[in-house]
Amino acid sequence: MTLPRFSTRFAAIAAGALALLIAPALPDASAMPRSTLTAASQSALPIVQVAQSKKPKPEFMRKKVRLLTDEKPGTIIVDTNTKYLYYVEGNNRATRYGVGVGREGFGWSGTVKVGRKAEWPDWRPPATMIARERRKGRKIPSYMKGGPNNPLGARALYLYKGGRDTIFRIHGTNQPWTIGQNMSSGCIRMMNKDVEHLYKRAGVGSKVIVIGPNGRGAEKLYTDRGMDFFGTLFGGS
Repeated sequence: MTLPRFSTRFAAIAAGALALLIAPALPDASAMPRSTLTAASQSALPIVQVAQSKKPKPEFMRKKVRLLTDEKPGTIIVDTNTKYLYYVEGNNRATRYGVGVGREGFGWSGTVKVGRKAEWPDWRPPATMIARERRKGRKIPSYMKGGPNNPLGARALYLYKGGRDTIFRIHGTNQPWTIGQNMSSGCIRMMNKDVEHLYKRAGVGSKVIVIGPNGRGAEKLYTDRGMDFFGTLFGGS
């Protein structure tokens, strides 16, 4: 039996696409806007030194994947055990993002909704966080204006349950090296370029399913079948 031959042009396209997929991701300078802060306001904010050389592991870079799930398109699935967030697109496809999640003692699970969204959000840490950090000898502000130094990063999706703010968010971070780690107080961290990407797609009211750190129930909710090669090749990432 004679095997079919792919055209030279298709082979070249596929090879080029594969090279792009395995190449190391470069920092996205567009994630950081031109500063509109005055010199006085900049000096009032704590300076965060971002080490651009410290990047997440390659497996936490954004990818198109084949995802088997019964959840409707537009649903967000966060698996805090694997450190992945999925945006369900339908037809057994999804976009997968790497995330940072709650450290030990701050894990949680449940079904919530996106109650509101904000670009370059202000940060108002809850009183419990302020008190907890004070006991550790750390003083954090009760309010910080949005911007590159803000812990919430470029975008935030506020998670609500029964019409009330849960205090948990899906947000960006000025510490991209924490993606793939247990570092937060329960919020879901994303690289700024990724949270901007998700922000454009997920609207207010979007369903968000959070799987706890033990991964219980994940196998009934979804199956990640790996990279969607043709979706990446022809649909972008």
